[in-house]
Amino acid sequence: MVGQVAYATLYDQVRALRLFEKYIGGSTWLQRILPSQAEGFIAARIASGVTVGTVNKDIRTLRHVFDLVIEPRGYLLEEQNPFLKIKERKKAEKPIRYVPVEGYRALIDAAGRLWWKGAISIAYCSGLRRSDILNLLWADVDFESQEIHITAKQSTARTIEWEPKGHENRVVPISDETTKLLVDIQAEAEEGNAYIFISRQRFKRIRERVKAGRWNGKSEIVNNVMRDFEVICRRAGVAKCTLHDLRRSALTNWARHLPIHVVQQLAGHSDIATTRKYYLSVQSSDIASAREAVKKILAAGNHD
Repeated sequence: MVGQVAYATLYDQVRALRLFEKYIGGSTWLQRILPSQAEGFIAARIASGVTVGTVNKDIRTLRHVFDLVIEPRGYLLEEQNPFLKIKERKKAEKPIRYVPVEGYRALIDAAGRLWWKGAISIAYCSGLRRSDILNLLWADVDFESQEIHITAKQSTARTIEWEPKGHENRVVPISDETTKLLVDIQAEAEEGNAYIFISRQRFKRIRERVKAGRWNGKSEIVNNVMRDFEVICRRAGVAKCTLHDLRRSALTNWARHLPIHVVQQLAGHSDIATTRKYYLSVQSSDIASAREAVKKILAAGNHD
């Protein structure tokens, strides 16, 4: 699968396979792996203390890997996938953290550096993932049309090889506020640097690691991003917030004004179910609207 999927995906598939191999033994014939062994492996994972979310991820990953063994390779018959009927464990869904506009404003005010103001604004107003943001080139920004083009990058003298999640290029809008911040960042940018959020010094360091074979899809593009954002959150008084929560909030905001399939496209989701399940937050105002709708329905019934 090298070159066919993102490094992080390949890394996770190999991780899950090694865990399963350790459980059943490395000398087991492929055709003799039983569903009972798959079930036993999952039970062992739960007993080890990992989260239900991690266990369910292992189930999905290994089911997919065995599907690859079946089609198109034909090493197993379809009904021989040992994870085919292994059900994911139930868990209580965590509420989706939504950052209101006031929280976004507080983060911008607390950010200090233009670098962080731009990153926060792009995450909240354009719904980009952290990796999307950090890999942005100035060439990806269309200031006139106020759009950002999320595109794959090849390894060159000025760029690092990178692919967006799902391998899909897409276009997202940028707000007037984000555009102004990017203009300000560009005014202070290092001459000749193709990247918006990667400094020339950091780019040089990454290139050295690439040449030494010590760079992959799990490597940190910019150091201490999560730690520094936590500091900004504390300063802003915004509790338990991540850059990904800003992305989720952007999608929730879009969903109030755009059809769900458009939100899916802007988000870069291959499956609309992902958009619905993990990114659309129900707010108190939505609950109040639902309550008001029921009130009107009942009132209309009384008139009859």
